[in-house]
Amino acid sequence: MVEVMLVVALIAMIAAIALPNFLRARKRAQATRILDDLRLIGGALDLYAVEHSKSAGDSAAWSDIRPYLKDNSILANSNGRDILGNLFSEGSFSVDSMPKLASASFASLSDVAPNDFWSPFAP
Repeated sequence: MVEVMLVVALIAMIAAIALPNFLRARKRAQATRILDDLRLIGGALDLYAVEHSKSAGDSAAWSDIRPYLKDNSILANSNGRDILGNLFSEGSFSVDSMPKLASASFASLSDVAPNDFWSPFAP
């Protein structure tokens, strides 16, 4: 009986060590995904601006940018929201400026992704 309790205690200790690392890795993966999505949105915004002869400072909506993203991708079907459910660039985009990370997403992920991680997309 003591041996079984010892094995259970050992497994509990291993789980206690591994769980925080797993959760941190998950948050880091979410941050990397959002950063990749911001880069794709920036490219789609550039394509939209060139194709529609937009000049610096002109605004664009998500419906303008969406056709320049890969069809049926998670990002294209996200309605302009990141994987945490927050709007990219607070829902409005501008030609010749980088899309911005939502402030709520930054606050949620700032422990694993500091401000320099998000550059130039930081809120």
